[in-house]
Amino acid sequence: MDQNKYPLSGIRVLDFGWVAAGPSATKILADMGAEVIKVESRKRPDTTRFTPDNIERSPETDPAFHSLNRNKLGITIDMTKPEGCELLRKLAAKCDIVLENFFPGVMKKFGLDYETLRQVKPDIIYVSMPGLGTWGPQAETPAYAPGLAALSGLESMVGYKGERALGLQQPYSDYNAGTNSAFAALAALIHRKRTGEGQNIEVAQIEALVACIGEAVLDYQVTGKVPGLEGNRHGRMVPHNNYLCDGDDKWVSIAVKTDAEWNNLVEVMSDAPQLEDKKFATLEGRQAHEDELNELISGWTAGRTAEEITEMLQEAGVAAFPCMDIGDCFLDPHNQERGVFIPLEHPVSGDEFIANLSWKMSESDGAVYRPAPMWGQHNHYVFGDILGLSAEEIARYEAAEVIQKFQEPEKKE
Repeated sequence: MDQNKYPLSGIRVLDFGWVAAGPSATKILADMGAEVIKVESRKRPDTTRFTPDNIERSPETDPAFHSLNRNKLGITIDMTKPEGCELLRKLAAKCDIVLENFFPGVMKKFGLDYETLRQVKPDIIYVSMPGLGTWGPQAETPAYAPGLAALSGLESMVGYKGERALGLQQPYSDYNAGTNSAFAALAALIHRKRTGEGQNIEVAQIEALVACIGEAVLDYQVTGKVPGLEGNRHGRMVPHNNYLCDGDDKWVSIAVKTDAEWNNLVEVMSDAPQLEDKKFATLEGRQAHEDELNELISGWTAGRTAEEITEMLQEAGVAAFPCMDIGDCFLDPHNQERGVFIPLEHPVSGDEFIANLSWKMSESDGAVYRPAPMWGQHNHYVFGDILGLSAEEIARYEAAEVIQKFQEPEKKE
C-alpha cells in the first residue's frame, strides 16, 4: 500500500470496535487509507467471525467479518492481563484515534478510557459509541440494534397502515452509528490540525437514530401527532410505492414528486385511461384517492417487467427502479460498471466478492487494498515495527499468553 496515496494515509487508529457498529466506523477510515489496528482476543473473538452466514464455522471464513474489517491489521492480546493493557496504552500513544463501542465503563476498567490515554497521548481523539449514552437514567441498559431501533421510535414507523409494526429487519442502528462516528472522527482530525487539541467524542447510537426521524419528532413537538404506520407512502409524493410486475415476486418502485412528473407518468401509461381523471391531477387529489390510484397503477405494471417499466418511466423523467434482491444487485449492469462489488482474495477463504466503497471522489479516493485480518496476523508488525519490541520481548509476551501467538490456518480448498 502506498502510504501517500489515500486521504487518511499517515493516520493510525486503534480499533476496539465490536460486532458491527464500531467496525463499520473504522472500516470507513481504513477504506480511506488510515492504518487501522483491530484489537481482538482468542478468548473473546469478535462475534462477527461466527455469524449464521459462516457455513464453515471457522473464525477465518465469515463473509460479514471480511466485509466489515477489510483493509485492517489484526492483533490478538489478552486484555484481562495487566501487561496486555499496558501494551495497549503504549500502542495508543502511537495512534491518532481510539474507537470503542463497549458497554459504558468497560474501557475504564481496563485503564483504556479517554482520561487515562490522554496522559500518554495528549492530542488523542477518542470516540465512544454507547448505545444509550454514558450518563443518564438509561446509560447502563444493555443495548443492541433491534432494541435501539425500538427505543428511538424508528421501529414503530416501519409497517403498513392498520397492521402491526414490522420494524427494520436488519441492524440499521449499527451502520448508522458507524457512519456518524467516522464523520465525527474526521471532524476531530480537522479540529486537531487547526488547534493541536484532541477530543473525547461520544456518539450515542440512540441519538444518531433519532436524528433519522427528525421530521416526525418535530411534528410531534409542534402538533402532538404521534407518527403511525404509513407503509411506502410519502407526505409530499404520490404515487410513492412498490408495484407488482410480471415475473416471480418482481416489483418496481415509482415515485412522483410534481404535477409535471404526474402528467409524464399518465402519458406513459396511456393505455390506463382512468389515470386521466381530474381527481388525480393535483397532489391533494392524488393523496385523497391514493388507494384507488395504487390499484390502477398496479393493474398497469402487472403485465410488464420491472426493467421495461423503469426504462419507460425514467426516459419520461419519472423516478422508477426495480426492487432488487442481492442477486439482482450483484448482476445489475450499472452496478457491475461502477464496481459496486469487487473480488478480493482472502488467505483462507480464497477469492470472494465484497462490497466496494460506497462513494467515489474526484481527487483523492479510497480503495479496498487488503483482506480482513486473521486472528493475530499482524502481531509482529504492530508490536515490533510500530511499538518497537524486540523479537525476544514479543516471544516472552507470547510465552506468557499476553500476546496470543498467530497460528497460520490452512487455506480452504
